[in-house]
Amino acid sequence: MAINKDKKNSIFLYNDDTFKVMEKMLNKHKEGVFDCIFADPPYFLSNNGITCSNGKMVSVNKGKWDESKGILKNHEFNKKWLGLCKKLLKPNGTIWISGTQHVIFSIGYALQELDYEILNCISWEKPNPPPNLSCRYFTHSTEIIIWAKLNKKAKHNFNYSLMREANGGKQMKTVWNIKPPTNGEKKYGKHPTQKPIELIERCILASTKKCDFVFDPFMGSGTTGVACARNGRKFVGAELEKEYFEVAKKRIKEEQK
Repeated sequence: MAINKDKKNSIFLYNDDTFKVMEKMLNKHKEGVFDCIFADPPYFLSNNGITCSNGKMVSVNKGKWDESKGILKNHEFNKKWLGLCKKLLKPNGTIWISGTQHVIFSIGYALQELDYEILNCISWEKPNPPPNLSCRYFTHSTEIIIWAKLNKKAKHNFNYSLMREANGGKQMKTVWNIKPPTNGEKKYGKHPTQKPIELIERCILASTKKCDFVFDPFMGSGTTGVACARNGRKFVGAELEKEYFEVAKKRIKEEQK
C-alpha cells in the first residue's frame, strides 16, 4: 500500500483497496471521523458496448474494476462499502454518491436498507453529451447524485445562503447544468469517469465547513481532493489503480501550490 501524507495540510492519499483502507481507519476511529464523503463508485458499465467520443465510435470498457459481476454481487459490493462509510461518518455527517442508471438504483436501495435518510437526488445535466449512435434511445445526458445523511434524526449541515448566493439570489434547484471536465483538469492524465471540479466543489461547499474532514473511497484522478485543497477542507482519498493515484497526487500537489 502506497501512502502519500501531507500532515501539514491534512491530506492523506492511499493507493490501495478501499475496503482495506476503510477498515484500517475504523480500527482507529470507531465513533466516526468524517464530516462528508463524496463517492463515485464503479458503474459496472464495461460490457463490451460502444459509445461516441470526439466523434468516433469507441468501446465503453474502462477496466476490470468496472466490469459487472451480476446484479446480486454488484449490490452486495455497494451495500458493503456504503455500510463502512456509515460507520466512518460522524453522527451529523453526509454522503454524496454519483452514478448512472447502471448503478444508482442499487445505491438508492442500499442506502434505504442501511437506514440512511436521502436528502436530495440531483440531476447533473451535461450540456454537450455524446450522441446516441444506435438512434434507438434518447441521448443519455444526465447523471444522478444522491445526497444522504446517516438517519432521520441526524442534523446535517447545509450552507443554504451560500448556495442561494451562487444561484443569483434564488433557491438552488436539483437540476445542475455543468460542463464536463476541461482539458486543464486532465493535464496530468484523465480518468474515464472523471467529474468536473465545479460539480464536486458545489457538493463540498454546500455540505461542509472550513477544516471539515472529507473522504473519497474511489478517488480516481483526485478531483475531490483538489476541491478540498482549494477550499480549506481536510481530505483522505483511496484509489486502487496506480495510474490514477499518481494523477491524483500531481493534481492535488499543484492545487496546494
